[in-house]
Amino acid sequence: MLWLGTISLPAGRRTGAHCHEGHETALLMTAGREIEIWSGAALERCETIRPGDYLFIPAGVPHVAVNRSSEDAEFLGARNDPAANESVVLMPELDAIVP
Repeated sequence: MLWLGTISLPAGRRTGAHCHEGHETALLMTAGREIEIWSGAALERCETIRPGDYLFIPAGVPHVAVNRSSEDAEFLGARNDPAANESVVLMPELDAIVP
C-alpha cells in the first residue's frame, strides 16, 4: 500500500521534532520559497530545500521542517504506509535544538 498526497507548511511555521517509526517519506517541493529540513539523531544536519527539490526521509530518522519565509511551502508526498500518521513519534526533547 502507498499514500500519495499534498502537504503544506505555512509561512513562518515549523513542525515539532518527530520521526516516522514504520515508514519512509519522499517529498517533492512544488511551491514556496525555501524551507530547512533538520535531521539526524541530534538534528545535526540542515538542508535547504527549494521548489523542484526532492527529499527522502528514511523510517526512524528524527527531523524538523522550518519555513522561515513569507510564503507557504507545498509538497507532493508519498509514503509507503497508507495510514502514515499512525507511526508518527513526537520527540519534544529535540525541539530546542533547532533555532
